[in-house]
Amino acid sequence: MIKKILKKIFIIIISLIAFVLIIGLFIPNKYEVLVSTTIRQPQRIVFDYVKLIKNQEHYSVWVMQDTTSKMMYEGTDGTVGFTASWNSTNDNVGEGSQTITKIDSNRIDVDLHFIRPFEGHDKAATILKAINDSTTEVSAVFYGNASYPMNIMSVIGKKIIRDAETQNLTNLKKILEH
Repeated sequence: MIKKILKKIFIIIISLIAFVLIIGLFIPNKYEVLVSTTIRQPQRIVFDYVKLIKNQEHYSVWVMQDTTSKMMYEGTDGTVGFTASWNSTNDNVGEGSQTITKIDSNRIDVDLHFIRPFEGHDKAATILKAINDSTTEVSAVFYGNASYPMNIMSVIGKKIIRDAETQNLTNLKKILEH
């Protein structure tokens, strides 16, 4: 009797794992998360603030989650090649770095390298668009990549990233509109 029950439980578990793995075959490996807000400031003022990676200490939920993280900087902030690295004992923050790879008056692109808790290489961008002389639309874009079968987790990851980026933009708006 117990043998039959254990066999059924084993079959159910294997079936669930197989089902999840099959679903993963249909989930894209690459994904994009985009959130936007408007800030009542001219584009130049917004750009001059967001191009400086060190300013993320004031509005990024990830940076603010562990104020004791060891932060290291290389290069000139706000220019191509500037790298900000972090190392936290908090696994929600982990360890990694971001490097500015492209910058112009409308866009800042960065490469992200995550070391811990999960190894990964992704990209992100902050895109600015002047709505008028006193209002700027700010969009945060995260370009993710997850190989099979880890792409299954991207469904949850996208929500976490969307929520965090939405809060980042809310914090940024509060700072710049003071």
